[in-house]
Amino acid sequence: MVATNPNAQFPPHNPSAPFNFPKAEEEVLAYWKEIDAFQESIRQSEGKPQYSFYDGPPFATGLPHHGHILMGTVKDIVTRYAHSNGFYVERRFGWDTHGLPVEHEIDKKLNITSKADVMAMGIDKYNAECRAIVMRYSSEWRRTVERLGRWIDFDNDYKTLNTSFMESVWWVFGQLWKKDLVYRGMRVMPYTTGCTTPLSNFEAQQAYKDVQDPAVTIAFTLKNDPKTALLAWTTTPWTLPSNLALCVHPELTYVKIHDKEKDRNFILCDKLLTALYKDPAKAKKDKKYELLETYKGKDLAGWTYEPLFPYFYEQYKDKAFKVLVDSYVTADSGTGVVHQAPAFGEDDHRIAIANGIVSKEDMPPCPIDERGIFTSEVPDYEGQYIKDADKNIIKNLRERQILVAFSQLMHSYPFCWRSGTPLIYRVIPAWFVRVEGSNDKLVKNNLDTRWVPSAVSTTRFQNWLQNARDWNVSRNRYWGTPLPIWASEDYSEIVCISSIEELNELSGCGTLTDLHRDKIDHITIPSKTGKGVLRRVEEVFDCWFESGSMPYAQVHYPFENKEKFEKSFPADFISEAMDQTRGWFYTLLVLSSHLFDTAPWKNLIVCGHVLAADGKKMSKSLKNYPDPNLIVDKYGADALRLFLINSPVVRGDSLRFREEGVKEVITRVLLPFLNSFRFFLGQVALLKKESGVDFKYDPHAPLSSNVMDRWILATCQSLIKHVKTEMEAYRLYTVAPRTLALLDDLTNWYIRFNRRRLKGENGIEDTTAALNSLFEALYTLARTLSAFIPFVTETVYQGLRVYFPDDTKTLNVGADVRSLHFLPFPEVREEYFDPVIERQAARLQSVIELGRVIRERNVLPLKTPLKELIIFHPTAEYLDDVKSLLPYVEQELNVRQVTFTDDEARCGIKYKAGADFTVLGRKLRKDIGKVKAALPNLKSEDVKAYLATGKINVGGVDLVEGDLTATRYVELPAFKEGDATKLESNTNNDVVVILDTMRHPELEEEGTAREVVNRIQRLRKSCGLVPTDDIDVYVSFADEDAKEGEELLSCIAKQQDIFSRVLKRVPMPKSRLNAGPEAIVTEESVEVGSLKVVLTLVRV
Repeated sequence: MVATNPNAQFPPHNPSAPFNFPKAEEEVLAYWKEIDAFQESIRQSEGKPQYSFYDGPPFATGLPHHGHILMGTVKDIVTRYAHSNGFYVERRFGWDTHGLPVEHEIDKKLNITSKADVMAMGIDKYNAECRAIVMRYSSEWRRTVERLGRWIDFDNDYKTLNTSFMESVWWVFGQLWKKDLVYRGMRVMPYTTGCTTPLSNFEAQQAYKDVQDPAVTIAFTLKNDPKTALLAWTTTPWTLPSNLALCVHPELTYVKIHDKEKDRNFILCDKLLTALYKDPAKAKKDKKYELLETYKGKDLAGWTYEPLFPYFYEQYKDKAFKVLVDSYVTADSGTGVVHQAPAFGEDDHRIAIANGIVSKEDMPPCPIDERGIFTSEVPDYEGQYIKDADKNIIKNLRERQILVAFSQLMHSYPFCWRSGTPLIYRVIPAWFVRVEGSNDKLVKNNLDTRWVPSAVSTTRFQNWLQNARDWNVSRNRYWGTPLPIWASEDYSEIVCISSIEELNELSGCGTLTDLHRDKIDHITIPSKTGKGVLRRVEEVFDCWFESGSMPYAQVHYPFENKEKFEKSFPADFISEAMDQTRGWFYTLLVLSSHLFDTAPWKNLIVCGHVLAADGKKMSKSLKNYPDPNLIVDKYGADALRLFLINSPVVRGDSLRFREEGVKEVITRVLLPFLNSFRFFLGQVALLKKESGVDFKYDPHAPLSSNVMDRWILATCQSLIKHVKTEMEAYRLYTVAPRTLALLDDLTNWYIRFNRRRLKGENGIEDTTAALNSLFEALYTLARTLSAFIPFVTETVYQGLRVYFPDDTKTLNVGADVRSLHFLPFPEVREEYFDPVIERQAARLQSVIELGRVIRERNVLPLKTPLKELIIFHPTAEYLDDVKSLLPYVEQELNVRQVTFTDDEARCGIKYKAGADFTVLGRKLRKDIGKVKAALPNLKSEDVKAYLATGKINVGGVDLVEGDLTATRYVELPAFKEGDATKLESNTNNDVVVILDTMRHPELEEEGTAREVVNRIQRLRKSCGLVPTDDIDVYVSFADEDAKEGEELLSCIAKQQDIFSRVLKRVPMPKSRLNAGPEAIVTEESVEVGSLKVVLTLVRV
């Protein structure tokens, strides 16, 4: 993109107009587009140290959801922050365009159910259909991502279907081949009949459902004893036609019993008689069965039995249909005898090979096609889907009296994550990357990286790595990167290709521009051993192999960008959701460890999952979550971004998405920030109007002598330092809480305490110093939070930019100040730190917060003046700290007298002790009862002495420091009618404040005046008036309220100072109004106490 208007001006901010966050964000986006802000920021950082980032590619066949928005926000924050800290950060969007997600869409569209359907259609046409939809929602993705404020390059993206990407995938595989890390094996794999392909082990973990399956106990009759049968239990009756053996545990005990009802002998594990009898002990007592013999499992080895079905008897009669032993058998469920179908069980296959029933190269009985349909090898069930055949197989076994027991079992079962069909395990010839044997290397390489949160790495991911199996990287599909393997018919001669050039050299095919199956399957390579020609194997790569290759393939390494890649590898940062511990994170690590013996990332943030408000998975069909685009349209992207980042999901936990939570971000964070900025604009305009002074920010102004100025600036530096520390540790979730605290300090403390100064009460010099401090606080906040909330910070920055000094070089932020996002992250100004001032301000806040609570408890509004506040603390330093800020105490708590004291007796200070009896009980044991009984009777002076000495005797038991917790409290005399004071206390166990809550008539008029001011200010705000608007106020009353009205007018006359100071004008009776109707801004009835007053605002 090229800037359409590099000299564009940001729209001026109107502080009196209603503010709509989504619309304001649209203005920011338009401005960024005009000046080409993202690409300009990249250009400005060229030549700086590189910060590398890998973006995991999503599929564009579906629309972005809240999970994508979360991860996009995390990535945007980290990369924006890195850019602002002096790095060149290339950010390219990537697209996953191959594999089952795409093919499944086409299979549904064209009703394709088998390989024959694809062959009849033609792979070229099938792949063309796939290609047509891979970017179906790319424009929606771009619109959503850009609307969220994420800066990433869509124009220079990468796609896994690009020939350059696919060639690098071939190179990766070729390197593994050369290192003997690839082999072809016959292995039982998770298999999806819905998508007709095997899956890797980690894909099989992605979708479990609770389902009911038939559980059958089957009698396998012994050949040499027709009255005795071994009992085996299974939940997959459809595998019974392929049975070749039974397996028992060598050390378990097995019993031969005679069942009286069935008049047959059965052999099963002695601990699992529940397979036959609900209560085996009762059944034995009732003589339902008789114990005949006892064996160890190893005693049964080699016993032969009659096959259940005849289908594979002739082929295997000399080596199968016998009892095998293996320790994988358990006594947890079933009968302790496991039916073996080597084609459909990993252990079954392993044990059959170990006992010579099948060989590694042979395909064991597997009478189903790729769709899970029985073939002609099992004529009785030919054409039936395996799960549908269960009931017919069970019926057959029941009729032949082979079925001994039947029930339905509810259990968790894996399903295909794409088609939703139940997975089966079946033997498949497939291509594997060796992982077993490299587990320790994977663990070591991973431990050299930083994970946030770290526990995911050291538990979940490490456990997965330690037990990782060889990785099946081949898929019997069509739309993907083809395996670059050409082999003879018997696989005795195999060539692995690593590049287009190598394929051309060996085959003479010419320079290829497309590597998909339909473009290369016809290519042959002459055999070097007299085998005729070598043909490409049918399989394509698992799309996880492609995404795991993206660090190399996105830049066409090593064919291009070799130096660029090697300088930026491993990546400084990657991030995805928790499920990628068994997906992208895993495949990245395996390939990088095999290629370069290192992890491909240095820092990794793993997030939890975003769930619906009810805790369930977000579902389009259930419509149990709000459309993210509608959320952004309603509240804005900043609110959504900050809601997600300030949630448990960034700490690896799940988040229940609540629309109310997004709304709360506006009220708690964005609005206070915006209102502080608007307040600043109002006071700057007021300074210009009343003094003719044009405010300009002075970045090198001498340190203010005002404590509150120094305090807010020091607090800002603390925020900068905190954000730097936390972002360098990739702990994004700690930033928002600290930001909230600073916003509270800014709005509820600094601005509130300094309104009079900012309005010019102490003269131009003091006002300018206060405005400079407020400007710097807002400017610092905007720069510090720019990566988190890029829109509102840009809006505030553009409003502040008007007040930059004429020579912007003095700002030391670079030459281009057109956008906040061109500026570096602020440096900490150490000279602003002053521990004494920070201590004083903290103590002031404590006193005021305690006083506010007393007012709230007694329903005493701040505008009601009170006579006296007593502040107690035992140290002079504390009292002096608060005394130095006395005007703020008087103003904020609206008290006429403040008394400081360290006299405990005068304030009724007492001490009491408590204990954690659980902890103390472990120390005292039997003496704890004595302490419990005596503790309530401890005298105050004894507890105080304990605080000083750390020793005390309670109930005859000596205790030391740490055994008890001492608390200071206040014991005041009870209030009696006629008392001159009514004292209430509050403490934080450090300072004690005592407030006289008695209302005094001589102070009531001042309170009334403050209430009138409050009503006028509210009315001005509701009319959109700003401080520079000159307004006269007139008051009137209903006839019946004339007497009370006269009293209010008298009050206004007496309290003129308050009105003049705050409003610059004193309200007048409406009888003095001479202006015409056109001058009246508004007229509204309000309540002052119980009196209804009509306020008329007139423009001067």
